[in-house]
Amino acid sequence: MSLLIAGSIATDHLMSFGGKFADSLVVEQLDKLSVSFLVEDLDIRRGGCAGNICFGLAQLGLRPVLVGSAGEDFGDYRSWLEKHGVDCDSVRISEDLHTARFVCTTDATMAQFASFYPGAMSEARLIELAPIAERVGEPTFVLVGPDDPQGMVSHTQECRQRGYDFIADPSQQLAFGEGEMIRELVDGAAYLFSNEYESHLIESKTGWTADEILERVGTQVITLGPDGVRIVGRDQEKIEVPAVPNVAAVEPTGVGDAFRSGFLAALEWQLSHERAAQVGCVLAAYVVEQVGTQEYTFTHEQFVARLTDAYGEAAAADVRPHLLAS
Repeated sequence: MSLLIAGSIATDHLMSFGGKFADSLVVEQLDKLSVSFLVEDLDIRRGGCAGNICFGLAQLGLRPVLVGSAGEDFGDYRSWLEKHGVDCDSVRISEDLHTARFVCTTDATMAQFASFYPGAMSEARLIELAPIAERVGEPTFVLVGPDDPQGMVSHTQECRQRGYDFIADPSQQLAFGEGEMIRELVDGAAYLFSNEYESHLIESKTGWTADEILERVGTQVITLGPDGVRIVGRDQEKIEVPAVPNVAAVEPTGVGDAFRSGFLAALEWQLSHERAAQVGCVLAAYVVEQVGTQEYTFTHEQFVARLTDAYGEAAAADVRPHLLAS
């Protein structure tokens, strides 16, 4: 059995400008805009939702399979992921396009100029899941995360056709997708991940009520930021798990991906939904305390200790045998 994580693979190029963009902009001349800014630093970070989730799973001792499309410039990133235990043999390498890239400059007021280049991500629609399953074994779950929209639909349809349990995680694509596409991505999912705002957006765009969504998915997992997570399902009582206390938050980017990693790891260990949410919240805490989505480190003993502090010895007792044995 295996976990297939399909979604975006990207690098983030982050720059800082010490002044204010507004000082260089003339409102009456914005139609003739042509300016440049001397930046103070360049920070290149590994990212993309699928890459982040796979990294988190590997940190917890699993070997997830990364499913996505990247460019020939993926070499260093690939080496990083493989060194940390991620299976990258099913990543499609484009012959013509670079790996997706986010380029952002932030000024002293936190105003930003940013661009996103999808690049090789657009070729995710050419990836078939069946050959991957033949190589690594029948998937426990296929997570279909934000990616090329046509690729997301294709992966979801193949999961239905082949009987693979899939997890719908449309995330950033909800803002751009129409109702028909979102209904296609959600219908029949074993799990649906979203934050609270996205859960309302799903209802609005699909035209389905919250109850109608639960008629189409097994379990909905709704992250609530600093308030933790809520889990609802057709055949279970609502579960609410608080976030880890006493977190020194630095940067929220990638926190949702880390939560998904922890939740999926616990599902793979066949633990309860409450335990899955607790593991996810602890992993998310490590990410929010760092700049960068894959910069955190811990030993498994440290992770269990933090889980104990946040959720008690009973939670740790359930997780410890799986984590320390990996």
